[in-house]
Amino acid sequence: MKQKILPASGNMKEFERFLQSPYEIGVFLDMHIAQLKNINQMAKQSGKKMIYHVDLIHGIKNDEYATEYICQEFKPYGLISTKAGVIQKAKQKGVIAVQRIFLIDSHALEKSYKLIEKTQPNYIEVLPGAMPWMIKEVKERVNIPIFAGGLIRTADEIENALNAGATAITTSKIELWNLFEKIG
Repeated sequence: MKQKILPASGNMKEFERFLQSPYEIGVFLDMHIAQLKNINQMAKQSGKKMIYHVDLIHGIKNDEYATEYICQEFKPYGLISTKAGVIQKAKQKGVIAVQRIFLIDSHALEKSYKLIEKTQPNYIEVLPGAMPWMIKEVKERVNIPIFAGGLIRTADEIENALNAGATAITTSKIELWNLFEKIG
């Protein structure tokens, strides 16, 4: 992944800002299933590749059946989920699969490692991403490229996450999109 910032849109205003940006790949976090067709068309018309967060698409269950429908109907660049079935179905359909994990405590981390071993996603999204020492640990343990997201608020935190081994940063902070637009 060449792009170091993955702009994450949580609403149409942010999405429209992303469409105007030089970024090629973006993430859409929170939408209703009825918006997906329009969002997908707008992205394609603007030459953008979208990663949709399946767990945050309201009106459709976040399971392998919904994943198959989204992959066939909308042909997304990628899908994010915490669910093993979604990750496995996305990979089966040739869509980039991003396993989202939460760094809550040691128990949750160990469960995440077992899940990652089972699903073998293309990428892992680690939340919160403002913990570079944990990004380094996860990267060493699983050897799968990492997106860092959540609670990253400054350019220094972006640099720390990238230096710790993150491949890219997912962020909804438009100020950070703007700051890194020239370098992607």
